Amino acid sequence: MGRTYASTVSHRRFKWVILVFWLVLAAASGPLAGGLTDEQDNEISSWLPADAESTRALEQQAALGSDPDLIPAVVVYEREDGLTAADLAAIEDDRAQFDGIDALSGEVTGPIPSEDGQAAQLVVPLDMGDGGWEAIAPLVDDMRDVATDGPAGLETWITGPAGNAADSSEAFEGIDGALLFAALGVVILILLLTYRSPVLWILPIFSAVVALFCSQALITLLARHADLTVNAQSASILTVLVIGAGTDYALLLVARYREELRLHGDRHEAMTEAVHRAGPAVLASGSTVILGMLCLVFATMNSTAGLGPVAAIGVGVSLVVLMTLLPAMLVICGRWVFWPVRPKFGSPEPSATGFWARVGGLIRPRPRAVWVVTSLLLLAACLGMFGLNAKGLSQADGFRGTPESITGQEVAARHFPATAGNPVYVLAGAADADEVADAVTGTEGIGAVEPPEVTGDAALIEAALADPADSQAAYDTIDRLRAGLDDVGDGEALVGGNTAVNLDVQTASQRDNRVIIPLIMVVVLLVLGLLLRAVVAPLILIATVVLSYGAALGISALIFDWTLGVGTTDSSFPLFVFVFLVALGIDYNIFLMTRVREEAFDHGTRRAAVIGLGATGAVITSAGLVLAATFSVLGTLPLTFLTQLGIAVALGVLLDTIVVRSVLVTALNLDLGRWMWWPSRLAQVRDEPDTAGGDDVVRVPTPRTRQDAPQDVRPTS
Repeated sequence: MGRTYASTVSHRRFKWVILVFWLVLAAASGPLAGGLTDEQDNEISSWLPADAESTRALEQQAALGSDPDLIPAVVVYEREDGLTAADLAAIEDDRAQFDGIDALSGEVTGPIPSEDGQAAQLVVPLDMGDGGWEAIAPLVDDMRDVATDGPAGLETWITGPAGNAADSSEAFEGIDGALLFAALGVVILILLLTYRSPVLWILPIFSAVVALFCSQALITLLARHADLTVNAQSASILTVLVIGAGTDYALLLVARYREELRLHGDRHEAMTEAVHRAGPAVLASGSTVILGMLCLVFATMNSTAGLGPVAAIGVGVSLVVLMTLLPAMLVICGRWVFWPVRPKFGSPEPSATGFWARVGGLIRPRPRAVWVVTSLLLLAACLGMFGLNAKGLSQADGFRGTPESITGQEVAARHFPATAGNPVYVLAGAADADEVADAVTGTEGIGAVEPPEVTGDAALIEAALADPADSQAAYDTIDRLRAGLDDVGDGEALVGGNTAVNLDVQTASQRDNRVIIPLIMVVVLLVLGLLLRAVVAPLILIATVVLSYGAALGISALIFDWTLGVGTTDSSFPLFVFVFLVALGIDYNIFLMTRVREEAFDHGTRRAAVIGLGATGAVITSAGLVLAATFSVLGTLPLTFLTQLGIAVALGVLLDTIVVRSVLVTALNLDLGRWMWWPSRLAQVRDEPDTAGGDDVVRVPTPRTRQDAPQDVRPTS
């Protein structure tokens, strides 16, 4: 960053203006940030691709007067030795009570007895209306209280779309606060271990929390007044992203500031130099993440497209806060904030003989062998990707554990041949209604078909599936039905319903994987090219991060199978992991390579590679641990997709920081030398003669500012 900006944020008087500004803004943002939950849109339409057939079917259902917000609850009753007369009377009594529900849309269907006489079910159509996601859980809880008040030995479950929605809603209940406190807890622990100071950790954490509140407030305003789509998933990811990324930027800035305090007697000058030197790397890293997230707006899935702006806003606000508020607070506090190990003016830089300097010294004699072996090991880990089945999670696999709706679904599948509460809806022209109904009836995998409901010039045909609604067999039935209706009648027939929705989500997610992943790679490549002013280095860095991504997916697939007992994952999983690993993982390469480039002008690339590793190794490792820890917090949630996402991103970040950045990239720098910077003029700077030993790989600081005393003695104003 420019020295003018750097001197402004560390100015003796302007630092107080910056502090007051952010304190006032954070106080004003608090109430708005708390309202983000109210602005979340978790309805089906906020997740679906806008042009999918099932989406258009929903729209036509609404036009026909059919309720697209209808969510059937399926109440399943079972007695293993057969239902008794008392059981049937209790079920009839439940039906009468369900008939009085305010949210009831239409009539309660049933009791529907099973052929074996051991079970029965009621189908209760519910209309959530404006209540939506928030209203379903308490309503289903009330229904469960009613259904369980029956004869001893009669077991009951509420399942179907309403039961699944209620369990999902309860899984997200209180998630924002739980994630925030869990993320802050692990970050504070890592910062205490990193800084070894009981005080210093407070400033990065305070800055990250301010960034979170301000970003949540801004997103709330945009959701309220600019139609920005926010759902529970994107709000959860926002929390861990802002805390993790914000703390990463803080770690880099604090590390460079501590280094400069050893070179300057005045802390304001030290901060000016730190912001000037570290600012470009932080800005480039943040910009890369922001641009990578914004690529998601080109996704066809509304939920994926909505995540892009939400995440970009969070990272953008974090970037501004951490590069203004944190420098101001650090210079206000002075050197004592590093207690008990305060960096004294003129003291040697510890990284000169630190762990990562020694690692660089070990790689230096045989860099080609190191990067070849490391690459082969990562490629071997990539083989696990062949076991990653990203074709969507079933409803049972979507939860960690077995909530009531899943147990009820399994019980219903044992006793009833067709899936209740998950009908297939076919929308057609009134003139084609009978012909379309006959085609639906003749489709393999379709159970009972209701007579067409004709309204004006349109018709609605409702049919039952013969297989579980989230099974591959049901998806195949939807494909057959759509193919069979292509040539039926004169108009277009649309197939909708929950199974059709899930199938369209899978198709759209796979398309987004093919389109968005290459787009993000191009964007990141351009940012690296502009930052490093080279062609070779950006290409190599992109290749290393993609290799790390593949290895993370491969190892994650094994972890999912061995520990979670789940062999599948969501269709959008590869894209989400790629976005976070490439956009965030490239940060560490940016931190390293900007330092290597800075040192290469004086020492040549090969020696600069070891200097850069020694100088940035500790802080980058700490940053990686912070980000991995914050994303691993997602693993505490009872939803399989978020748990899988947290595991994969945490694993990928650790691979990036410990293996890819420290070993692979350093070995490539040492092997290629100045040609890493081709075609820039830095490619003409020859390397210094190699020296023996590892103690001299990082320059020993020398004072840049003469002062009578090594410590700050001026007032803090």
